[in-house]
Amino acid sequence: MKLFLMALAALPLAAFGGPAPSQILAPGVEAGYLKLGFDLLSSYKFIAPEYDPLANPKAPPPTGEDQIPATVKSWNGRKAIVTGFMLPTKLENGSGKAIEFLLMANQMACCYGTVPNMNDWVIVKIPKGVPITQDVPISFRGTFKVSATFESGYMTGIYELDAEGPGQIAE
Repeated sequence: MKLFLMALAALPLAAFGGPAPSQILAPGVEAGYLKLGFDLLSSYKFIAPEYDPLANPKAPPPTGEDQIPATVKSWNGRKAIVTGFMLPTKLENGSGKAIEFLLMANQMACCYGTVPNMNDWVIVKIPKGVPITQDVPISFRGTFKVSATFESGYMTGIYELDAEGPGQIAE
């Protein structure tokens, strides 16, 4: 995961953003969970701050969180359902189950596809692990977080989901 996310974070993302919406719609709710689709999560332009190898390591890195609309920030800490395509990044030893993966808006990041924007994926963590399910949309429930995450000085994401259990194939 580290190398993939570092490679994504190092690329200039400005060319891939669309115009900012005038207003972000409220998500639907299902059984007490916000339904956060990528139509909402990716509905604004987000440009990841560039990695600065000369920056003071004791200073907090720039997060770009000022680009995240207040409506999106209000989803932080809420229960949510997110649907996307699984890209495994960390596997459980021995079982081959994914304990951490990206849930992505589409499969275009694979192989020769396009570079996704930082708000086109959610980092999903599930300590018990889940079977790898690729090439079909899958939904996960859990606690949604909106906050910049970093690994080795590189920004790796702005969304995270602490999943509660196995995913469901989306209909």
